[in-house]
Amino acid sequence: MSVKEDVIGRSRVEDTDELKEFYSRLENLNAGALWTVANDIEPWEPQPTSVPVLWRYADLRPQVIDSASMVTGDDAGRRVVMLVNPGRKELSAAVGLLYTGLQIMNPGESMTAHRHAASALRFVIEGEGAWTVVNGDRLKVGPNDFAITPRGAWHEHGNDSDRSQVIWQDGLDIPLVNTLDANSFQVHPDQYQTPGKVQNSSLLEYGAGILKPAGADWNRRYSPLLAYPWERTYEALLNQAKVSAGSPYDGIIMEYVNPLTGGSVMPTMGAHMQLLRAGEATRAHRHTGSVVYHVAKGHGHSVINGQRLDWHEHDIFCVPSWAWHEHANDSASNDACLFSFNDFPVMHSLDLYTEAAMEDNDGHQLLS
Repeated sequence: MSVKEDVIGRSRVEDTDELKEFYSRLENLNAGALWTVANDIEPWEPQPTSVPVLWRYADLRPQVIDSASMVTGDDAGRRVVMLVNPGRKELSAAVGLLYTGLQIMNPGESMTAHRHAASALRFVIEGEGAWTVVNGDRLKVGPNDFAITPRGAWHEHGNDSDRSQVIWQDGLDIPLVNTLDANSFQVHPDQYQTPGKVQNSSLLEYGAGILKPAGADWNRRYSPLLAYPWERTYEALLNQAKVSAGSPYDGIIMEYVNPLTGGSVMPTMGAHMQLLRAGEATRAHRHTGSVVYHVAKGHGHSVINGQRLDWHEHDIFCVPSWAWHEHANDSASNDACLFSFNDFPVMHSLDLYTEAAMEDNDGHQLLS
């Protein structure tokens, strides 16, 4: 027994035959004794069951390609290879209460419209014909573009190309919504939406950045801007790098936001893009809240709870809540960019977000 465990206020009850019989009586009444689980459900610090995982795109891509010939989009509903954390298999979660997967669409293919209580986001990996219709707004998206599908929004996806497949990463809060017993799913009564006449209308209306429409009347809790192009995102990172040293823990990092409020893109999930300068290595920190990373550009490595994960373009990895982590760009001449999505909005809304910096060993972890 550790010193921490052997203190007043912590459960130190040892089983006896009398107590075992008492526990059995309680179980028959669908009840239990708190002291038997108190140390587990009230730990000294967060104890996530998720573990750090690196999913290599070079390994996953052939499987995703194979799925496109083995099942149709209509039969599968959504043809997705999901990424599952060994510690969260029962929830089909990638980390914490976040889900992610790789979806593929064949040339000329389109999926029927539907909506659900879970919120979703997309990060395009490859292919030039990708589109999605969200509440009637037809969004044209390409590699490294980011798009959102807010909860309850009608949406459908497709590929306009006549020769290339489209692969993108989905991110959803399905495990969270299911845990709260709040999920639902509905197929569009007409199977497909009728899109507006102007493509990417939300980008045209709200994507100016330094300007917002006069008299904009938006009272929903998600961003009115539904698509965030890579070119503008990367330019913003480079401009920020000209005037800022960035964060010692994340390099140059910027958040995708609701342009009217400056808040997160959706109430349950936030998203960032960060740039690591050539040869840059960040210091280690940790925080409550889980994160899924996607390597948008470059190559490097991250150390998560003492475990080194070497990543390349389009690899995906996760950082569990309260796990020490630091990142490094292994190139001496080119920058690296990491896209990420997280459950920080939930943590902040519930006043559960906290953060700590590593002070030992010059702020870096020792490899396990």
